[in-house]
Amino acid sequence: MKIQLSEHFGYRKLLRYTLPSILMMIFTSVYSVVDGFFVSNFVGKTPFAAVNFIMPFLMILGAVGFMFGTGGSALIGMTMGMGKQDKAKQLFSLFIYVTIAWGIVLAILGIFFIHPIAALLGAEGTMLENCVIYGRIILLALPAYMLQYEFQSFFATAGKPQLGLFFTVTAGVTNMVLDALFVAVFHWGLPGAAAATALSQVIGGIAPLVYFSCPNTSLLRLTKTKLDGRALKKACINGSSELMSNISMSIVSMLYNAQLMKYAGEDGVAAYGVLMYVNMIFLATFIGYSVGTAPITSFHYGAGNHGELKSLLKKSLTVIGIFSVSMFLLAEGLAKPLAAIFVGYDDALMELTRHGFTIYSFSFLFAGIAIYGSGFFTALNNGLISALISFLRTLLFQVGAVLIFPLFWELNGIWFSIVAAEIMAAVVTVLFLIGKRKQYQY
Repeated sequence: MKIQLSEHFGYRKLLRYTLPSILMMIFTSVYSVVDGFFVSNFVGKTPFAAVNFIMPFLMILGAVGFMFGTGGSALIGMTMGMGKQDKAKQLFSLFIYVTIAWGIVLAILGIFFIHPIAALLGAEGTMLENCVIYGRIILLALPAYMLQYEFQSFFATAGKPQLGLFFTVTAGVTNMVLDALFVAVFHWGLPGAAAATALSQVIGGIAPLVYFSCPNTSLLRLTKTKLDGRALKKACINGSSELMSNISMSIVSMLYNAQLMKYAGEDGVAAYGVLMYVNMIFLATFIGYSVGTAPITSFHYGAGNHGELKSLLKKSLTVIGIFSVSMFLLAEGLAKPLAAIFVGYDDALMELTRHGFTIYSFSFLFAGIAIYGSGFFTALNNGLISALISFLRTLLFQVGAVLIFPLFWELNGIWFSIVAAEIMAAVVTVLFLIGKRKQYQY
């Protein structure tokens, strides 16, 4: 049975509607996780460290698609709530076309500058060569990668979250199969892993583009449009928090890598890579839920349904709380098995990874509050507060912690820094939610 944005959402209906978005985000995260598994186990520790070293830079470029997806989705959802369906389609088309253009430009620039950037970040010798090889192949598919990010938000807004999930799962499974074939069977090494991911991203980005280009049963379709600077500016402001979050996380990852090279060497970078893989999947649950609820929030805000808005916030905070505790317990229980899966061939590296993960996992108790809060304000078209939450969470608090904590606790200080940052971000988010309650009547 199709769920309409205008309906009342109880817990069951809310989870049904957001589950596809959650799974989409998880499967998108699977790309790098699968690459990491095959590279680590079939190619070696140094190429594995190289993938983790250059990945933050690649994610910065891809984040533009996420910005237009979340920011544009909020504007489209509000427009639909106001009953302007044709205008919503025009805005949707505008954001897609602009994303494609930006994707091509950023891919060309990235391919050209990736060598000096990787060197600037600290990569040397074989590791530098591996960073460049992997990065340039991935960048060939950057426009499709950005579209895939964008469509994750737009499928929910279009009332077709299940279809979005289908495309994402198809791309994720393709990545797994091709990684196994190219790396484990054909022994193509690091280029094979990169090619598997690039081809999968092409499927994940181009297939939805074809769907929305043809007559369909969703609420959105690609149409003729015109350049609307105000709408683009509004979408960028709305999505600036998600852009800031992705860029900040990437910058922080680079800083973590630099600190780990200082305190633990190449093994530290490899261990952090494993933590990031699990972190991406776990946080994808929070991000997916936020993306899934965003069009509901935007619709009811645009329609002036304040009672529904209040109900949605209350239920969402309860869901986030349950997710947070569950993830913490799961992470603590799986620390050793997950370390063994990725780096079981090296006992010292496996123990380093396990120890770091048991500390790092406490962050899952608090991360969901700030992630949902930022997405909530984005959906309300308050990009400023959303961006501020993301800036504080993903950049200021983490940078401060990872620079200061190791001075007192060395390597353990690096693992503890993320926990402290998430606690501070959660407190700030709660204060904003309380402070803006009267303004938005939730």
